[in-house]
Amino acid sequence: MPDPVPPSSLSTERVSPRYLDIDAWPIADALDAMLEGQMTAVAAVRPALPALAAAIDAAAVRIGTTGRLVYAGAGTSGRIAVQDGAELPPTFGWPRERLLFAMAGGFEALTRSVEGAEDDEAAATRLMSEANVDSADILLGIAASGTTPYTIAAVATARARGALTIGIACNPGAPLLVAAEHQILIATGAEVIAGSTRMKAGTAQKIVLNLFSTGLMIKLGRVYKGRMVDMAARNLKLDKRAIQMVADLAGCDAATAQAALTSATGNLKLAILVASGHELAAAQSLIALHSGNLRKALAFRPVRN
Repeated sequence: MPDPVPPSSLSTERVSPRYLDIDAWPIADALDAMLEGQMTAVAAVRPALPALAAAIDAAAVRIGTTGRLVYAGAGTSGRIAVQDGAELPPTFGWPRERLLFAMAGGFEALTRSVEGAEDDEAAATRLMSEANVDSADILLGIAASGTTPYTIAAVATARARGALTIGIACNPGAPLLVAAEHQILIATGAEVIAGSTRMKAGTAQKIVLNLFSTGLMIKLGRVYKGRMVDMAARNLKLDKRAIQMVADLAGCDAATAQAALTSATGNLKLAILVASGHELAAAQSLIALHSGNLRKALAFRPVRN
């Protein structure tokens, strides 16, 4: 692992002269400054978009039908990463068995600090081995400073095992970026409160993770015409959304959409094809033929002699 980086050299740890006396300001002014910082965080993501697009393209090719998304991080970065991954099964129907969370300190660290966990390189290395991380997997290593030993070890070990690795950090030249195959730098700079990377850096990291995972789901055919067509409808709100989605995309009434969903046992893509006039068996064949891509399935016209 790289030698420790002195905090004084990290932009995320610097004290900003502008906010030196923020504790003496009227709270309205302090809030305005903090909001400005959040807007700066959003702007810092734009220069990273080309690198992010390249990472998504590479991940979509690599992950296939068995690869996993592996999120590795510590502290705030780890919690943000877990949140992003946890939302993929209900939103996009991503299989839970194709998610792995490498959270320094384990899931206990989601709600409380686990002392020394972020420095435990051995734990990260061990988890990569025990989980059999391999060339089909995509590992996202997230650390605001880009110097967290646990996260760097996870990235380095996963890369050595053949996984596609993506490093997300807020300091140029950070060891985490150097360790990863794809480097996503979001240069958020000094925080309003020095070193409080749950603020600007945290916001920027959440945006990048949202963009990455949503972009990947789009590439994998889990979005059609701006809808979550692999969504799992598990409550009344989502049941209503599913009916409306089928009705809109198939151009039918709500009763037909409901019947199609019942026939397809809740599978939205199949229901849309059924409501569009296909028999269930034909709809299943079309989805299989086009690897789950609804757009291609709907557009398919068999060649006739």
